[in-house]
This record gives sequence, C-alpha cells and structure tokens, in this order.
Amino acid sequence: MPSTNDYTGLAGYSHDRPMKAGVLLVNLGTPEAPTAKAVRPYLAEFLGDPRVIEYPRWLWKLILHGVILRIRPARSAHAYARIWTPEGSPLRTGSEAVARGLQQRLAALRPGPVVVGLAMRYGQPSVAAQIERLQGEGVRRLLVLPMYPQYSATSTGSVLDAVADSLKKLRWPPELRIVNDYHDDPAHIEALAQSIEQWWATNGRGEKLLLSFHGIPERYLQAGDPYYCQCKATARLLRERLKLDASQLVVSFQSRVGRERWLHPYTDATVRELAGAGIRKLDVVCPGFAVDCLETLEEIAMQNRDFFVEAGGSELRYIPCLNDSAAQIDSLAQLVLRHTQGWDEFSPDYDAQAAAQRQQAARERAERARAG
Repeated sequence: MPSTNDYTGLAGYSHDRPMKAGVLLVNLGTPEAPTAKAVRPYLAEFLGDPRVIEYPRWLWKLILHGVILRIRPARSAHAYARIWTPEGSPLRTGSEAVARGLQQRLAALRPGPVVVGLAMRYGQPSVAAQIERLQGEGVRRLLVLPMYPQYSATSTGSVLDAVADSLKKLRWPPELRIVNDYHDDPAHIEALAQSIEQWWATNGRGEKLLLSFHGIPERYLQAGDPYYCQCKATARLLRERLKLDASQLVVSFQSRVGRERWLHPYTDATVRELAGAGIRKLDVVCPGFAVDCLETLEEIAMQNRDFFVEAGGSELRYIPCLNDSAAQIDSLAQLVLRHTQGWDEFSPDYDAQAAAQRQQAARERAERARAG
C-alpha cells in the first residue's frame, strides 16, 4: 500500500479558498530546438508511446533505439529548422496564442474564476506539470480539451493516458471532464469554412480544394479507431457548408511512416496525380490540425508543393490552420461552455454561492476557535 508521501497534496488549502474551474488545452508537442540533440528525446518519447506505435514492445524498442533514433533526429531537425521562428516552434507559440485567446474570451463570458492552461503530450510543459500547477492555483474542476478535432487512440487516447497517470499521483484529484472530439461541431465547421472563404476572397480560388488529414495505420481503423470516419464527416460537413460538389473537394492522408498500409489515398501521391491530371492551381487545407506545425508548414507547404510542381502543376497554395483566429477562439469557448454546464464557476449565481461558502467557512473557523 502506498505511503502518504507517494501523493501530491494541496499546499495551503483552506475551506474558504474560492474554487476555480480549469481548462487544459493539450497539443502534440515539439522539441525545444531544431537540432538533432533536442529532437532525439522528443522523438523517443513520442514514438515510444504504445498508443502511437502498436507493435510488440520488445520488437519496437529494438527498431526505435537500434535504427530510427540513430537516423531520424538529424532529418527531423533539418525539417524543423526550415519552419523555426525567432520565437521558437510554431506549434508551441501558436498553441500558446490559442490558450491566451481562450483565457481572455472565457474571462468575458463566464461568471466565476476559470484558468486556462496549456500542456504538450510530448515534451514541455508536460500534462502532469500543468495539472499540478492548475491544482495549486485552486482548480477543483478540470476540463481537458485535446487540440485534435478528430479522435484517434494515437492522439486523444494518448492524452487520456497522460491525464490518468497524472491524476493517480494526486491526493485529491479534481473533478474531471474531457472533450473527446469536436470534428462535427457546428461552430468549428463554420470557423473552418470562414477561414477558407476569407483566404479565397484575398487570393482567389484554386481549381480544387484538397483536405489533408494526418494518417494512421489502416489496421487501427479495422481495430475500431473512429478517426477515419470522423475525418470523412468533417470533410462532408465542410463541403456542404462551402457548397462544393464532390469533384471540387478531395480528401487525403499525410505523414505515413514505415511500410505497412496507412489510411489512403496518400497526400503525396494525390498531389502528383492531380497535377498529372491537368490541375494547375491546387488549394490545400489541413482540418485535423488546430495550429500550424511541422506537418503543415514543412510537409504540405514545402514538400508537397515541390511534388505538385515537379509533376506538372503550377501552384500549390496552402491555407493556414485556424490558429488563434477569433473564429477558432469563439468556437473553442462555445465548446468549453457546453462541456462545463452545471459547474458552479459557470453558473449565473456563482458570486452568491461563493459568498455563502466563505461565510460558512468563517463560521466553522470561529466554532473551532471557541472549541480549542
């Protein structure tokens, strides 16, 4: 049986301390620098997650540490260096901007105290560190919002593992709710549609619109992962909202690794085929990513642009992710409000309830003082 020292407590807790609600955004993560030295531990954590690579552990460890981590860090570092900014990783800075925007938006909407935090599933700041920080700030109710519109065991499922592992270490874990996905959320679909329409209004419209989602091995779909179906649902809803016919919008899947069959059609093959079929101007958007990152800025906007041109196309125009746009912030705020219904911090009567709690705590302190 564990000793009391195995659990993290709540330092300085008092009954009259007002309880807060927390929203923890979680994104994939990023290395701390675009160097092989920094990329290696990040890749080791990411690719070492059994949710990401479902191979027998002994076999995968041999492959990962014997081959992949000897070769891939330098290649990945080169790719990261192509998109790195003076402020750091685009995924990190973009996610931080979303967290700040959501904090400001909720401050304008909610009656009670709500704290927004940001964690990375791999790398820093970790899920465990951010949950402990939020608890230290008085958060007793926590909504976890993975920044993955579509659910997959490889992404959202892994976040749930990290949250569960973190809560096991707390003496008094907060009340917990989780957003599993928001792939068909009307406000999210509207935000995506508006971003594309605004981009078209400024830059003109290509001959086709390609939606490129991150891929997963096809056997994960066969095992029951809903990711593929949710990607297709997002694509259908977005196509209907944009009033496009089936021939004007194409869906593909990117970022495959290894030799096994992944969700298809593959993005790199698709852009080549479209160019070969006579498409000269292709617009690409990545609705599976909340903020721009290596997979959008380097893989799509650079690598696949080159593939398209080499195959005979003229322009592959990448349409940015929603990032910290007002439409994304508003859609996430609506999502938070819907998933936190019934929590005191979001109740119109919060101020009165908090005052009553403080008065009751004061009476109890007075009674203990008289008794002691």
